[in-house]
Amino acid sequence: MEDNPGDVELAKDAFESSKVCNRLYAVSDGVEAMEFLKRQGRFHTAPRPGLVLLDLNLPRMDGRELLAAIKSDDDLKRIPVVILTTSREAEDVLRTYNLHANCYITKPIELSQFLRVVQSIEDFWLTVATLPNGAAA
Repeated sequence: MEDNPGDVELAKDAFESSKVCNRLYAVSDGVEAMEFLKRQGRFHTAPRPGLVLLDLNLPRMDGRELLAAIKSDDDLKRIPVVILTTSREAEDVLRTYNLHANCYITKPIELSQFLRVVQSIEDFWLTVATLPNGAAA
C-alpha cells in the first residue's frame, strides 16, 4: 500500500527484475487499501493477498491506522504486513511492532539497495516462509 507513484513503479520494476512471479497490486491510500483487503466496492473480485507491503505515510488513513485495522480484523490479521517506509524514527518502529507488524524495513535511497531489499523480501516471505492456508501470495 503505497501512495507515491514513483515508489510504486520502482517496487514493480524491482519485483519484475528479481523475477517474482507473484502479482503486485497497489492502492493509493489507506481507505482504498482496506476496501481492497475486505474486497469491497470496485475491489469485490480482488484476490486475498498473501503479503502486504505497507508505507506508513498514506493519505486518508495512514499506515499505522491501517495496520491497526488489519491486525484487529479476524479475517485479515494473519496476513503478514511488512512495513516499507522512509521513516527511521524509533517511535515508528516500536509503534508498528506493538501493532503486530511482521517486519519493519526502511526504504533505501539508492536503486541498487532497494533492489536488494526487494530480493530479501522475496527470498524470505515468498520463498522461505509458509503463509496461512487460503492466502494467495
